[in-house]
Amino acid sequence: MEALVEIRGLTRRFGANTALADVGLVVPPRGVIGIVGENGAGKTTLIRHVLGLLRAQSGTVRVFGLDPVASPEKVLSRIGYLSEEPDLPAWMTVRELMRYTRAFFPRWDDAYADELLRAFELDPGRKIKKLSRGQRARTGLVAAQAHRPDLLLLDEPSSGLDPIVRRDILAAILRSVGEEGRAVVFSSHLLNEVEAVCDRVVMISQGRVVLSDTLSHIRAAHHLLTVRFPAAAAAEPSLAGALSREPRDGRWSFLCHGDLPELEGQAEAVGATVEDCRTPSLEEIFVARSGIHPLGARKEG
Repeated sequence: MEALVEIRGLTRRFGANTALADVGLVVPPRGVIGIVGENGAGKTTLIRHVLGLLRAQSGTVRVFGLDPVASPEKVLSRIGYLSEEPDLPAWMTVRELMRYTRAFFPRWDDAYADELLRAFELDPGRKIKKLSRGQRARTGLVAAQAHRPDLLLLDEPSSGLDPIVRRDILAAILRSVGEEGRAVVFSSHLLNEVEAVCDRVVMISQGRVVLSDTLSHIRAAHHLLTVRFPAAAAAEPSLAGALSREPRDGRWSFLCHGDLPELEGQAEAVGATVEDCRTPSLEEIFVARSGIHPLGARKEG
């Protein structure tokens, strides 16, 4: 299947700041890709290149086989987009916004838009300036989906919203893939939400991809081991494949990448005992690989 998005060697600098460094991304025609990282990691900059809002300084960006900067109409007509702060005209009613947005998308489906408005309990006659933040997010999601786009781009769509609205957004992502057969790129620093809906995960830290794989492979290849070493062991013991380590109540906690039987064999070879093993969360894996907590904030690039 031909990729909807193919990015190779993308580098972007803003002055002395490198926002993206040799980034690659391939989006297949169906499924959910989660782009995760701390605030300011470069996620939004990457999405702006897909939308054609930024031209690649180095590397290539192709969306539906086209350069999104050179062919914006052909690209954007097939994309649905929702950002953290939807830029919706406050003076319009929800119904007027739907009519206005419809003019830009030949595949707009009025019946589907009405269905989504009912599902999200949105009053078509209510002015946008009267909507709560959660209602504005739902309205933006309707506008992003009603033309049945081939690619749905969601940039931090649930950041700062209450759990009910976040649930609605995640349900819409699953519906887009399950019922509509679309591709979704979901950018977020809320790794537990990404973990709930994504098939593939791309971890970005300080503009660099630190891990890119299917979620199932990531889970299968990472292990959080609690290890007890003999009393004569070095003060700072280590295991091959360890991405991070932390002392804990006379034991050591290792987050490792590799084959579990091999890791356990390595521990046994140095006289250590593996007392517990579990699959780490996506957030724990990200912290181990980047050294940065995903909620950490720095200036967006």
